[in-house]
Amino acid sequence: MSHSPAKTHRMFELIEPIATVTYSEVPNEAFLAVGMRNYWDGYFAGRAAPLGLASAEVVHAVFYNFADGEVARHIPWVWGKITPQEAIALRQRGSAAALRQMIGDLAGSPGLRRAADLATRAAVSAPTEGRALYAGLRALDIPEEPVAKLWHAATLLREHRGDGHNAVLVAHGIGGTEAHVLMALALGMRAEEFGRIHHLPKARLAAVVDGLRDRGLVDAVGKFTDAGREIKERIEARTDELAAPAYDVLAPEELDELIAGLEPIAAAIPVDDH
Repeated sequence: MSHSPAKTHRMFELIEPIATVTYSEVPNEAFLAVGMRNYWDGYFAGRAAPLGLASAEVVHAVFYNFADGEVARHIPWVWGKITPQEAIALRQRGSAAALRQMIGDLAGSPGLRRAADLATRAAVSAPTEGRALYAGLRALDIPEEPVAKLWHAATLLREHRGDGHNAVLVAHGIGGTEAHVLMALALGMRAEEFGRIHHLPKARLAAVVDGLRDRGLVDAVGKFTDAGREIKERIEARTDELAAPAYDVLAPEELDELIAGLEPIAAAIPVDDH
């Protein structure tokens, strides 16, 4: 079953806030309580856990868009405080609690239960080849409780899309930090203002921008050229195309129902909480 690109992209917009509640305060506090030193320890422990005791080099390769050395500040240190299995369970509990808190009465609604079921059908139906993080998540048990089940499904769909996105970046010769610069520009920000890279040494970030400028993707004042904007749009479109097979299992009316069911849930999640 083939669905329109617009619907595939709409699913991305809806699952993103649901999946990323995992980076909000409640899960963060849970990781700090078991010995994590800071937010990023919990981030890497929770997100990398489905890969098992993978080295920093492997996590860096799979996550793709962190600067050299960033992963190694946390992996494998975190595995001296928590096992991957414990991190998976902690992340799920904390994320479900955060989502439940954010959406209020929607947590117990029939609409959420139906959305969780439909999203899960999609989330476990996509091919795993070439998608390491998605494959690791697919090996985990599916939660039975509806809110946890919905968060888990959204996370699967997000990481499935993310693995595909990384493949598209590689195919276009865009490195991880370069991808963040392009994202910043797409959001109308300067590279040094973007949250994921603003902490990098100025000379290091300037070198990345200079490299994009040399390729004709960024102009003299650090904004998109027409070529830069075109490649960013092409990458996003191809990413959506690679994400689409996850939804082939759903009939058109089921995907429409899923979108309608997710919209009030996603809208209830505060934008600044993750």
